[in-house]
Amino acid sequence: MKTIIAACSQNLSGSRASVQTALRTLLAAPWPSQRDIRSWLQLLAVLQWVLSFLLLGTVSLLILIYLVFTSFWPISALYLAWIIFDWDTPEKGGRRLPCLRRWPVWRHFRDYFPVKLVKTHDLSPSHNYIIGSHPHGILCVGAFCNFITGSTGFWEMFPGIRPFLTTLAGNFRLPVFREYLMSGGLCPVTRRAIGYLLSKNGTGNAVAIVIGGAAESLSCRPGVTTLILKNRKGFVRMALQHGAYLVPSFSFGENDLFRQVVFEEGSWMRSIQQRFQKMMGFAPCIFYGRGLTSVRSRGFLPYARPITTVVGEPVTVPKIEDPSCETVDMYHEMYIHSLLKLFNENKTKYGMSETDELHIL
Repeated sequence: MKTIIAACSQNLSGSRASVQTALRTLLAAPWPSQRDIRSWLQLLAVLQWVLSFLLLGTVSLLILIYLVFTSFWPISALYLAWIIFDWDTPEKGGRRLPCLRRWPVWRHFRDYFPVKLVKTHDLSPSHNYIIGSHPHGILCVGAFCNFITGSTGFWEMFPGIRPFLTTLAGNFRLPVFREYLMSGGLCPVTRRAIGYLLSKNGTGNAVAIVIGGAAESLSCRPGVTTLILKNRKGFVRMALQHGAYLVPSFSFGENDLFRQVVFEEGSWMRSIQQRFQKMMGFAPCIFYGRGLTSVRSRGFLPYARPITTVVGEPVTVPKIEDPSCETVDMYHEMYIHSLLKLFNENKTKYGMSETDELHIL
């Protein structure tokens, strides 16, 4: 018995020594610094945003289809009934949740790049505005961060102005994803949705439209600034019909976030991309960014490059219910002139050289 007790005592002593050694090793190990923790939080903030935009709608749709064939089918039936009942809400201003703009996650999202908003002129709350957002890039990071989240101080810089951002109408047909988009203040890029915000939602509305759209994303690459704008005149016609002022904005650094395989005009791969874009509304880009574990690996996360969105001078637009083509062309030229002025005055301030030019197609 004494032998057993002695053996147990030796084991306990050995266990205590092992625990003490482990604790000393743990305490001696370097702990993550505040800078490391901030970097991880920023990376996770960007990761959740990318996954939400790329996968949330598709995954939610697949889950609801799967539930139809299980005992949980009433969930799918109830959500389908809700979508039918709520079908027109995206076209009528959506269902914005102000608390979403104040999420701390958006501050980490902003700081990852970082994203900065620059104001050059005041916007009066007594008018409505159409903000042209350029360039499209791959995922419109600058437009989302500045016009949807409150992290860059849009509401403080432009008091009394409610920003909205338009996106493909098809996104609002995807379950759960539509709720996510509307809660942030996104709406479909349709005449009906934009017309509602400019005519039936009072004044002080600023509807941001990424004018180049999916076609422009096909030409997105670092060091090249090409805009699809020359024949995009529908936004000018809508501005005239509602008397909304036109405001150019440019996000310097947007095209530097990803690397893309750009196919030459006339190639069979470019033709496939363009046909797909006409049928589905978005272009299948072949792009890559950094990986999750290292900036030197390849993945689907954007590179950490600074983005500076400069909001330019408003172009005063009269209200004309049925503007002529000549009037539309005139204000379209005025808008392009204002955009070129904005670009040339600010390009050297935000990472571009004096010789860089804005190519408009």
